[in-house]
Amino acid sequence: MRLIGLAVVLVIGLTLTPLAGEAQQASKLYRIGDLVPGTAAATAPLIAVFRQALNGLGYVEGKNYVLEIRYSETAESHAQNAEELARLGVDVIVVTTTTSALAAQRATNTIPIVMVSVGDPVQAGLVESLARPGGNITGNGVLFPELTVKQLEFMKQTLVKASRVLVLGNWSNPSTPPLWSSLQPPARGLNVRPRIT
Repeated sequence: MRLIGLAVVLVIGLTLTPLAGEAQQASKLYRIGDLVPGTAAATAPLIAVFRQALNGLGYVEGKNYVLEIRYSETAESHAQNAEELARLGVDVIVVTTTTSALAAQRATNTIPIVMVSVGDPVQAGLVESLARPGGNITGNGVLFPELTVKQLEFMKQTLVKASRVLVLGNWSNPSTPPLWSSLQPPARGLNVRPRIT
């Protein structure tokens, strides 16, 4: 969790640095929009790590930045919250799921969007390519099909006799169907039958 928090802070810092050069006259209070999947109680540790990482880099909440956190448990609430953050004119929007990234993408094409741990951003239509994302979205993705296949291969090397694998997936996440499809051919090659739940 701490590493993810530091990665987000680094990308946000790089995003806000050009803005800081423009506002040298007075210390600007940056507004960081954060589309958080889940409830405040469930995600409190992640928000704490995020704040701690910002503080570790010298940012002081209330002095250099303010967090505009919006909690969402459905695609509809992600969309509403993304639109609200865009209307507020935050300086950057942080997203941690493909669903929230897509909502932010639909809400604005001018406010920088920093994605963390989303599924395949190219497949989801968030960026043009990993080498040249284009647009206003940057960050990282972790659920690439290649990674999922490598995880299956590692599991088979570790558990040689395994013939069935239960895959935990969220079908409402746009990243799940392509990942599931990419897993089928290598699973057959490894003589493993995956089942998703």
